[in-house]
Amino acid sequence: MGKSKRPHILIFNPDQFRADALGHLGNPAAVTPHLDRLAHTDGVSFRNAFCQNPVCTPSRCSFMTGWYSHVNGHRTMFHMLHDDEPVLLKTLKQEGYTVWWGGKNDLVPGQDGYGAFCDIKHPGQPTARNLHRDLAWRGDKEGDNWFSFLAGRLTDVVEGDKEHNIPDHYPDSDWDHVLGAIDFIRNAPEDEPLCLYLPLLYPHPPYGVEEPWFSAIDREKVPMPLQVPEGWIGKPSLLKGIRERQRLQGWTPERFRELRATYYGMCSRIDAQFGLLMDALKRKGIYDDTAVFVFSDHGDFTGDYGLVEKTQNTFEDCLTNVPFLIKPPAGTALQPGIRDALVELVDFPATVEALCGIKPAHTHFGRSLLPLLAKETETHRDAVFCEGGRIHGETHCMEHGIENPDNLYWPRVSLQQSEGPEHTKAVMVRTETHKYVRRLYESDELYDLVADPGELHNRIGDPALREVLMQLKERMLTFFLETGDVVPHQPDMRG
Repeated sequence: MGKSKRPHILIFNPDQFRADALGHLGNPAAVTPHLDRLAHTDGVSFRNAFCQNPVCTPSRCSFMTGWYSHVNGHRTMFHMLHDDEPVLLKTLKQEGYTVWWGGKNDLVPGQDGYGAFCDIKHPGQPTARNLHRDLAWRGDKEGDNWFSFLAGRLTDVVEGDKEHNIPDHYPDSDWDHVLGAIDFIRNAPEDEPLCLYLPLLYPHPPYGVEEPWFSAIDREKVPMPLQVPEGWIGKPSLLKGIRERQRLQGWTPERFRELRATYYGMCSRIDAQFGLLMDALKRKGIYDDTAVFVFSDHGDFTGDYGLVEKTQNTFEDCLTNVPFLIKPPAGTALQPGIRDALVELVDFPATVEALCGIKPAHTHFGRSLLPLLAKETETHRDAVFCEGGRIHGETHCMEHGIENPDNLYWPRVSLQQSEGPEHTKAVMVRTETHKYVRRLYESDELYDLVADPGELHNRIGDPALREVLMQLKERMLTFFLETGDVVPHQPDMRG
């Protein structure tokens, strides 16, 4: 396939977006019209897409390589992909793509720069607003909002651009990068294949959003969060510890609903930004020639189990089941709609390679999703996997620098820095009907997802599920045997 015939690629990558926050996947409160339209008319949305790690950096290292977190030790927030490792962006750049990167990193070492991975790293505005820095919303240090991440309605907005349908908005880095991407599309060269990578921050908490998205969510339609497990029996100790430290025990259902509605408003803003990008592609005349990928690195508790934010080593569906939509370029076999097959984010680079005619130069474990775009097939994967945590003594795997008890992330990270069982290394195998989690330093977990989709009742010791448990353990053993290492494609001289 010649350089000029390769599709343009847009990688739209919001952070911490739950799959069930999409309207077309059945959420009555979600306002995501652009993504819904894409799924129904021009692309495919995967209902059962799962990330391979429940936090940012290891998940990104996974979906940019096709490797699971354990393959080369990319399972912490501070161990990223180096220049001698495969990175999809680097591959595309080497294949002649002009790669534009606008958004957060959490992928490659900050000390190495970005030259190997992109042609243009959008700088962003140093004056951009940031709810991690503008902390007035937290209120009383001793209050029950201090660790809630709930900022609510954002009012400090700037004027938009009516000529280009840009609304008034809160001037944070996401808007800066989206507007930069639109400008790049508008002025892009006509004869080069383009790759735009937009790893945005929203809807990562703090939960805050401006109008009109804040009020767009009908609070009466917002699904209530999953209940707090009774006595936390059979649940990971990290969850119970976070619950105790986040101080949300006194929150009413209405307050949790407001938090969740704010999060949905953030998702709606992401949807609006996505719509602006699709409009820019159409105005440029390259929409049909562009492959669009939309997925998140992981999900968010958003009040489920009485918790907010995420964890590093628990694998509830609210954390691991993520949006994954693909619009292929025109001419690709496509039956638009929703697919129920189990898929993983490691399938993303394999699909890009298949669309671009790129033969991978390294062993990876993704499987192209092009057959599923063409039609619904019986199965793509029999199981999906996610992993996290660390073994005792791996102090270099801790998130250092968050020791201050006033830090937003202290309730979680302080527990992860202990040498108790809380940050135990763990791995999940999930089928269509069951989920098994092997935990190194505390009780394993087993859930019947048909009878208990909220994963509230750990049935690891239930004799009725003994045969299911043995099958899942066997499947996990096969997974590690298949993915335990990768051999370089370039052989060495023996003499």
